[in-house]
Amino acid sequence: MTETTRSQDPAVRVREEILAYYAQGKEDGRLRQGSDRLEFWRTQDVLRRLLPTAPARVLDVGGGSGIHAEWLARDGYEVQLLDPVPLHVEQAGRLPGVEARVGDARELPGQDASYDVVLLLGPLYHLPERADRVRALSEARRVVRPGGLVVAATINRFAGLHDMLRQELYFTAEHRARVDREREEGRHDSEDGGLFTTAYFAQPHEAPEEFTDAGLAVTGQYGLEGVAWLMGGIEDWLGDPDRREAVLTATRRIESEPTLLGTSGHLLTAGRRDA
Repeated sequence: MTETTRSQDPAVRVREEILAYYAQGKEDGRLRQGSDRLEFWRTQDVLRRLLPTAPARVLDVGGGSGIHAEWLARDGYEVQLLDPVPLHVEQAGRLPGVEARVGDARELPGQDASYDVVLLLGPLYHLPERADRVRALSEARRVVRPGGLVVAATINRFAGLHDMLRQELYFTAEHRARVDREREEGRHDSEDGGLFTTAYFAQPHEAPEEFTDAGLAVTGQYGLEGVAWLMGGIEDWLGDPDRREAVLTATRRIESEPTLLGTSGHLLTAGRRDA
C-alpha cells in the first residue's frame, strides 16, 4: 500500500441532527457523573490493559471533548483527537498534551501506518449503514502500524430495552414501541421520541464481523457495564470507593463471558493489523 494523506471537511457528511445533539455541550459532563461513570472507568480499565507501554502514538477518532484523551495524555501517550463536532474539538484542544482537529472517521487525515493505536469510542454508534462502519474500520487499519491496536465501541442492541426497563419507561406505550423496533432493526431514530440522536445499536457478533471485513484480526471483546448498570443503587455504589472497586472487579471478571456480552450497555471490540 502506498503512503497517502487524506483530509476533507466532514461537516457535510455528518447528519445534522447528530451535530445538533452534540453541539448542546452535554457530552463533556456525561461520563463524569452518575451511573455513566461506570462506562468511563471500565473503558479506562480495559484500555490500560490493552494499550502498548507509553509513549506511543494514539489517534482518538470521535474522541468528543477529550474525556479519554485527557487521561491518555496524562499517562504519557502522544494523543491526536479527531471529531466532527467543532465544539468538541475546541474543548479537547484546551487539554494539555492533546492535539485536536475536525475530521470524519471514514476519511482519516493520517498517513498510512502512522499510529500505534487507533480508538473509535463513538463513531460506530452514528454510522447506521454497515458499509460506513466497515469503511471507518478500514481507515483505522490503514493508519495504524502493522501489529498496531484498534479498539472500537458499540452500543449493544438491547441497551435501549434494558435502559427503559431500568428507568420504568418501558411501561409507556410510546417508549415500548420504539425500543421494540430498535430490538428488531438496531436503529435508533432521534425523531421517534428517543432520548438520544440517530444511532445504531449492534448485536455483539456484528463488530467482529466488521473488523474482519476491514482486514483486522479480532483479539477480544469486553462488556463494559455487565449487569451492574441495571442494578438499583448503582450511583451510590460508585460514590463509595470500596463498593466501586467491588463493582469494577466483579464486572471485570465477566467482561468477556460470551453469554453475557449483550447485557452491557456498551461493548469494546479489539483487533490488530497483521504484522
